[in-house]
Amino acid sequence: MRVHLYTKLWNEEEMLPFFFRHYDPLIDRYIIYDDGSTDNTLKLLAAHDRVEVRRFVHTHPKSFVLSAQALNDSMWKESRGQADWVIITSVDEHLYHPAGLVWYLRWARYRGITAIPALAFQMVADAFPSPDECLVKTRRFGVPLDHYNKLSVFDPNAVSETHYAVGRHRAVLEGRIRYPKRDRLLLLHYKFLGMDYLLRRYALLRDKLGAADKEHKFGHQYDRGRDVLETEFAGLRRTAVDATGAQVRKLIRQKWWRPGERPDGAG
Repeated sequence: MRVHLYTKLWNEEEMLPFFFRHYDPLIDRYIIYDDGSTDNTLKLLAAHDRVEVRRFVHTHPKSFVLSAQALNDSMWKESRGQADWVIITSVDEHLYHPAGLVWYLRWARYRGITAIPALAFQMVADAFPSPDECLVKTRRFGVPLDHYNKLSVFDPNAVSETHYAVGRHRAVLEGRIRYPKRDRLLLLHYKFLGMDYLLRRYALLRDKLGAADKEHKFGHQYDRGRDVLETEFAGLRRTAVDATGAQVRKLIRQKWWRPGERPDGAG
């Protein structure tokens, strides 16, 4: 089974070690678009023997978000005939299945599944993790985040077009599309890893937004002040559940890829 992963990044030296630790057992080839990193990101990428680094070109000069959207819809197509699955993700998004990603994707391929949306959780921790942690094992608590559910895994030989919305929060797929009957793949979003990291990261991301992004309020969450974020942080800590535990099967989830269906459990 061959799996290619595509992502875009900028100044991700803090999160990259966790990212590689999580995905290395699965990924044969990483194709990473860098947006001019100035920290140690490029050194970390150069040290990894399965990484190919490319320059992220802003095809919409006034919009980082629209440029990213265009790239999301096109970059994976080169894996046709070369990979069984592609993963489109961000460095702070860890895909999780209780039986392991390798086993699950082998099973899905055997069953003829071609597209696997993931149910999102906003993960929360009081402090940034230590360098040697595996986050899906040590930082397991989060809150369901249905507007963040994404199509992150699909067969590039079966999908002809993705038509992603901005941020990949929805997709309108063309091709030979078959979803799993039950949704068990999770997307664990690791950004609320202590207030210091969150504020630092939001400030960096806010600087990347172009004039059109601000006009259309893309990335508006990066403008929230410390007081607002502290309130959100407290709410997440209060309501968080173990996203890797059996109780997530009882949660009611809204799924854009199943329009008209009655919401059911995540299990």
